Amino acid sequence: MKILNKHIAAPQTFQQRLFTLTASAILAVLVSTGLSYSNNTQAETQMLDQVIAIVDDDVVLASELQERMRQVVLNIEKSGKTAPPLAEIQQEILNQLILENIQLQMANRAGVRISDAELNESLARIAGQNRMTIAQFKAALENDGLSYTATREQIRKDMMLQRVQQGNVNRSVQITDQEINNFLASEEGKTLTAPEYRMLHTLLPVASGADQATIDAAQQRADTLYQQIQSSSYEQVLTAAKLEINDLSWRKAADLPSLISDLATTLDKTETAKPVQSPSGFHLVKLLDKRGDGEVIPQTKARHILLKSSAIRDENATKAEINNLRKKIINGADFAELARKFSEDIGSAQEGGDLGWTSPGQLVGAFQTAMDDTDIDKVSPAFRSEYGWHILQVLERREKDVTDDIRKNMARGYIHRRKYDDELQTWLQKIRDEAYVDFK
Repeated sequence: MKILNKHIAAPQTFQQRLFTLTASAILAVLVSTGLSYSNNTQAETQMLDQVIAIVDDDVVLASELQERMRQVVLNIEKSGKTAPPLAEIQQEILNQLILENIQLQMANRAGVRISDAELNESLARIAGQNRMTIAQFKAALENDGLSYTATREQIRKDMMLQRVQQGNVNRSVQITDQEINNFLASEEGKTLTAPEYRMLHTLLPVASGADQATIDAAQQRADTLYQQIQSSSYEQVLTAAKLEINDLSWRKAADLPSLISDLATTLDKTETAKPVQSPSGFHLVKLLDKRGDGEVIPQTKARHILLKSSAIRDENATKAEINNLRKKIINGADFAELARKFSEDIGSAQEGGDLGWTSPGQLVGAFQTAMDDTDIDKVSPAFRSEYGWHILQVLERREKDVTDDIRKNMARGYIHRRKYDDELQTWLQKIRDEAYVDFK
């Protein structure tokens, strides 16, 4: 397992180089900086809390540099690649710590906090990505000589760094509609936004050089299985026949084997193709799902009124008031007028409570459920969400092809990531230049 040593503030090129260092090279750096290092995970390493740099209102300690070096050693001990010059390594690691220190001071001044619940979710996600439970993840860290507590706090710091960066850099990233259109028209854009297919594949093998009777028997079996699939399901029929089903996962047509690629673009979702023969045998292929092409989703246009409980109006009073508004609407009062006058949703009140067209998953669960259960032109019963008490009215429903919207969102995301990386490096350099740093 490769234990995380992700420090968001470090330029990616440096990270890539840092992980190629040999253990002996890092040990030499530790000696050159006057720091001690023990590779014995049972032994305690003495941390020398000597100030090596003053950074604005804080300091970088020699112990921090030592611990960072120790983590790097644990990550690259198995690597035999050539290390960059030692002085360069030392300086870049120190610069990384200074950049992190500057950003953490900014985070503290801005009141950025990572709750234990958020941190636990992040740790669970990291463990899950490594196919581990939290207990297994903790054991793996300790087996690699890393402290779970220290790793946990480093991840908390990384999350704070990410929030500070996003808050300061995102405002500088501007993307125009013309940029999106130009990207979609480019070869790169067409490749990125091409539809993706999830295919299931089963081979009924035929040995090379088999006689015609054997080939005919294999074809008859493939045709029989195909007919059975029409009245049952691909998975059930082939599992019962004790044949292996290969899930090819999500791929673009260009990334699929040519035989399957041709089928992907012609099959409807959940459709199984007729058996296809190749030199290796007969193939049964099913299009399990597709995305990025002909994406049609249900949408609902609705309006609502929101009332929130407060110290002046408790839950019961708020519920009674929202029910009173509902009764007035049923008796003929104008929904939009009451929304403008009473709704406490500042985003929609002045629009008469109109939320526009929404797609599944766009609204919180309680609201989505109530909206799905309400007929067109009807007013829902009062219901509570995390925001307060609501009533809603469904105005229209439709099926919308959102393929173009999906492609534009993919293009926007790609352009944003590319610009964000450039803007991030510019911003990091700026805050480094503006910071007071005194090396000791």
